[in-house]
Amino acid sequence: MLRTALRRLHPTTAVKTTVNGVFRRNIRPLQPPLMRSFCEHHVPNANPVALQMINYALDLARSQRTDDSYAQALLILEQGLSSQSQEGSDSTIENSKGMVLLAISTLLMERGNIDEAMRALLLIQDLTSASLGVRVAAMEALVGLNLELGLDDTSSVLADKCLNLLGKESLENSDEYGYKVFNARSKAIKGLVELVQGDMESAKTCFEGCQDEGCIGNATLSYGEFLHAKRDFDAAKELYKKAINESSEKKDFSDPYLLGACNMASEEVFLAATCALGQLESHLGNFGEAEEILTRALKKAEANFGTHHPKVGTILTCIALMFRHKATAERSSSLLIQEGLYRKAIDLLKAPALENKDENGNLEHLQVDVEKKDIVALARGGYAEVLCVQENRKTEGDRMKKWAEFAWRNRRLSLAEALDVSKSSCKVPVVDTRICRAL
Repeated sequence: MLRTALRRLHPTTAVKTTVNGVFRRNIRPLQPPLMRSFCEHHVPNANPVALQMINYALDLARSQRTDDSYAQALLILEQGLSSQSQEGSDSTIENSKGMVLLAISTLLMERGNIDEAMRALLLIQDLTSASLGVRVAAMEALVGLNLELGLDDTSSVLADKCLNLLGKESLENSDEYGYKVFNARSKAIKGLVELVQGDMESAKTCFEGCQDEGCIGNATLSYGEFLHAKRDFDAAKELYKKAINESSEKKDFSDPYLLGACNMASEEVFLAATCALGQLESHLGNFGEAEEILTRALKKAEANFGTHHPKVGTILTCIALMFRHKATAERSSSLLIQEGLYRKAIDLLKAPALENKDENGNLEHLQVDVEKKDIVALARGGYAEVLCVQENRKTEGDRMKKWAEFAWRNRRLSLAEALDVSKSSCKVPVVDTRICRAL
């Protein structure tokens, strides 16, 4: 699909007739009356018609969330690419192309086409006349996707390149507030990479540049997660609430300073901040509030991605862990609730079977190269504890526990520390639903 879209940049190239195996219906050119006003604050020098097409395509895809609606939306965005003529300044053309590519990458990611989504994002880096906001958003999304895939070294390299974008930009070429925002976002995405890798000191250095008025959106959320991991709960809570408020009324592309794509888009920030706030309330022992907030996050994830999406499984894991912490703190039992949540989460996360093909039972031969490994390990580790307290299921629990411990890759805390959270715990895990990783 993306290859077709990109060929639209060259009018002489033929167009394919399928998108991910879905037949494209004939779509008439968009008429202005069909499109709503895109936003109040346009990225400078962007083509208003291209922005309207983006808005219309996103609404079309997400209103139905079917293969056909996404195929039609992607075709509309192809039209947006091909309609960019050479009239006007280079910045107008490249801003418009860049924003269309951001939208294409987001829709491709939502349908699971991560490789093509990243290919679109990489092309934006060639648009040297595009605004700093467009290029930072593309690089930020590339880092986010690679983190979700577990490609931490690649993410670190890309985060450095994102920082380098700011080094090539001077305040004379950008408004002062915008420069502060993109500087904070660039530092924050590098800080998130360091947090994932368990390097709290390096993360602290990155987030020191995210404490002024330029700290918004993804930067606010990532900084909050860093403080949360440090157990600075009061400060983290304020940042989570700020991230929720900033992203709750923002649609993708509606604010040039919050421009984002893929798992770094505004709706992803809203979902992740809500889930993180629920986890924080659980860590504080406020289980009623935690359950209410996490339930809101669950409903939002189901509305955004469908009831069978792995992100739903990620939030169900957080809810199961909250019930585990509640049972421990209140010396009560919720084994049936926890088991139901863990089983559902593991199913949605598409966890592999536990079969051990090594006749000697050596764990290093287990296949654990799975997506969202952190969350699968958390879910299976928690489920294993539920099984191990039941004498007739202890063998199954021990087997699951060994799998989870072998799969766990967090460098900051062990699986046991991630599961054994209390007010006296020196370390707490923070699940980031944007990248489906445990920080």
